[in-house]
Amino acid sequence: MNGKDRVVSGMRPTGPLHLGHYFGVLRNWIALQEDYDCFFFVADWHALTTEYADPRRIKGFIPELVVDWVAAGLDPERCVIFRQSQVKEHMELHLLLSMVTPVSWLERCPTYKEVAAELAAKELNTYGFLGYPVLMAADILIYRPKFVPVGQDQLPHLELTREIARRVNYLWGDFFPEPGALLTEAPKLPGLDGRKMSKSYGNSIALGEDLASLKKKVSGMLTCAKRARLKDPGDPKECNLFPYHELLTPLGKREEIIEGCLSASWGCGDCKKLLTEALTAFLEPIQARRNALLAHPGRLGEILDAGDAKAREAARANLESLRELINFVF
Repeated sequence: MNGKDRVVSGMRPTGPLHLGHYFGVLRNWIALQEDYDCFFFVADWHALTTEYADPRRIKGFIPELVVDWVAAGLDPERCVIFRQSQVKEHMELHLLLSMVTPVSWLERCPTYKEVAAELAAKELNTYGFLGYPVLMAADILIYRPKFVPVGQDQLPHLELTREIARRVNYLWGDFFPEPGALLTEAPKLPGLDGRKMSKSYGNSIALGEDLASLKKKVSGMLTCAKRARLKDPGDPKECNLFPYHELLTPLGKREEIIEGCLSASWGCGDCKKLLTEALTAFLEPIQARRNALLAHPGRLGEILDAGDAKAREAARANLESLRELINFVF
């Protein structure tokens, strides 16, 4: 421990990341590593809850995920980047926590029915899917962090983790600090067609997007419905492009865009050209770091091996202390 408050968070490996991942999660992680003792993990066991029928693919997604993390700005010298499945203490703590967690707590979890409905085509009536919030609690509590970075929609999951910690402390003795929420800004970035940005919808822009592909995607983006003709005034608040400009375009230029749209002195093509330029300027340094890392694949293995070792050391010490508390040291 380096004297800083500890933060823990993770992400499922599902393939290359897109802009929604960056602005929704990664940008906050990158800022946190400046002031906190950060542990960021690849949640490969969590991926099994929905991908259990074909788990062979999961391993291949991990390098893509970590390359994007590091290219975006996570620094292995300032945070611990590791694979959940390579720290077996997560699973042992998951087992211990499952012994004290009432089933009713899991069934009331708000995302349980939501995710089941979204993935209705998959058979999700499994113990693993029902109990994944317990594994999530184990992922957090094994490092005894002070904070967990979450968006507003994730607060129920964190509160369940806090409830499980309180129950352990009541039954077995005071051991786990109750991690607080580090509420993070997560701007809504729509997909190219106005729906939620998702690889499965084919409406995303990847951090590793080819720049020629980028131009084509931006040119086909949905714009304000009011602008059926060039002379029709529009409303930036109703345009799918403007959330991107709010994140990527300097304020002065954004004011020009607003005025040009409202007065119809700008066309949507002008707006898309500016957005292409802003996206290119944003993605080029990320892709340069990405290409440098891909050119030395051994470096990625070094980062993960070192992170796994640091995470195991911290997790093992905490789990040994818990075993002593419940008299399970033999």
